[in-house]
Amino acid sequence: MGDWRRTTRECSFESLQSGMIAAVNKHIEQYNLEDIPSKAIMCIETSSENIRKGIFGSGDETVLTGVLLTPHWLIWAIDGDRSGGVVMSARLAEVVVQDYAETQYAKMVPDDGLEVSGSFTDALEKGSAFIGLDKGVAAQKFKDVVTRAVQDAKK
Repeated sequence: MGDWRRTTRECSFESLQSGMIAAVNKHIEQYNLEDIPSKAIMCIETSSENIRKGIFGSGDETVLTGVLLTPHWLIWAIDGDRSGGVVMSARLAEVVVQDYAETQYAKMVPDDGLEVSGSFTDALEKGSAFIGLDKGVAAQKFKDVVTRAVQDAKK
C-alpha cells in the first residue's frame, strides 16, 4: 500500500474534528454551495500514517481526511500535521471517480483510494486529486456509493 498505513471509518459529519468541520463549512459558505452536511449520503474519515520517513524528516507524518458525499457534491478536507489543511469540492456531474488501483499511476506508485478527475470548485482548469483510503469495509462501501452517485448525477 505504498508509503502510508491507513484506517478508514464511516462516520457522521458532526464526528469529524472540529477544525475540519469549520474548514468545510467555510468552504461551503465561500463558494455558496448547497447545505452539504444535511444532504450527506455518506461521510468517511481516513487517518493516514506515513510509514516511510524522509531522510531529512520533512513531510507529514500523519494526515487526516474527511469526505462527504451528497447526491450532487463530493467535498473533502485534508489536514496534515505539518502541511496544514485544505478543503476541495467537486460537482459529481463534472468529475470522473475511479478506484486508484485501476489508474496508470498505481503501477508506478502503489496505493489504495480514489482518483477524482475533472472540474473542481476552486480551480480554473481541470485536474485530478487522490483521496487515500484503506482496504476495509467502510472504504469499499464508499467506493461503491460514490461511483453510483457519480453515475446518477450524470443522468
